[in-house]
Amino acid sequence: MKSIRLPFLLLGWAVFQFQAAAQPVLSAHRGSSLVAPENTLATFRAVLNMPIRYIEIDVRTTKDGQLVILHDGKLDRTTNGSGPVENWTLAEVKQLSAGKGFGEKFKDERIPTLKEVGQLLRNWNQTSARKVSLYVDCKAVQPQPLVDELAELGLLADAVFYGSDGFLLSLKQVFPRAKVMPSLRSADELPAKIQQLQPYAFDVRWTSLTAKLVGQIHAHGIRVFSDALGFFETPEHYRKAAQMGVDVIQTDYVERVSQAVRN
Repeated sequence: MKSIRLPFLLLGWAVFQFQAAAQPVLSAHRGSSLVAPENTLATFRAVLNMPIRYIEIDVRTTKDGQLVILHDGKLDRTTNGSGPVENWTLAEVKQLSAGKGFGEKFKDERIPTLKEVGQLLRNWNQTSARKVSLYVDCKAVQPQPLVDELAELGLLADAVFYGSDGFLLSLKQVFPRAKVMPSLRSADELPAKIQQLQPYAFDVRWTSLTAKLVGQIHAHGIRVFSDALGFFETPEHYRKAAQMGVDVIQTDYVERVSQAVRN
């Protein structure tokens, strides 16, 4: 009987240890559009001074193969340009203002390249005791140039990559040690996704979060990321996620989440 119970006791202890050590850390969603335009150097500079562990960025590719930071496939919402960014060269993109809707203060803000964001983050990490890593949402990019640029910047090993299962699989073929983070809708998907991708983390929808699911994921030594966005940006939801053992909360309201979790 003891030989049967012992593995379960050890597994339970491992899960407890994982959760006990996992005070939620924060990811700044596209920087912070509360203080500066999303996905710009201005907003990334601002959030580096906030209590974050990750900066989330959206990577896309220009017509001439350059990697830039932009959420939408089209330029219309956040810039004074129009149409798909993939139809523009980097030189053309750099002529646009990325401060749309933010008045004169940010009219000269530009869409940054991955290299520019990486240099900003590298410089921060070289001078700060609190290290910050990239949460890379792979919107429209090929694995090899993405890996090459992050490796050159010294940010590859600690970056976490979100994308479709197919993309993440191709990324691991280029860089087997990539910290990939597929989405997870339910516990039923766990076995296949773990076997195929060996993920570092799962991105679990806020509405799917339960203490049981978080525990099941942690039992495999895998982290849980979730987005507290929109309707769920409340102190009650933040505290609930912390109590369930969520490892990383992604938010537009870094200071608010930080205070709620501390309390």
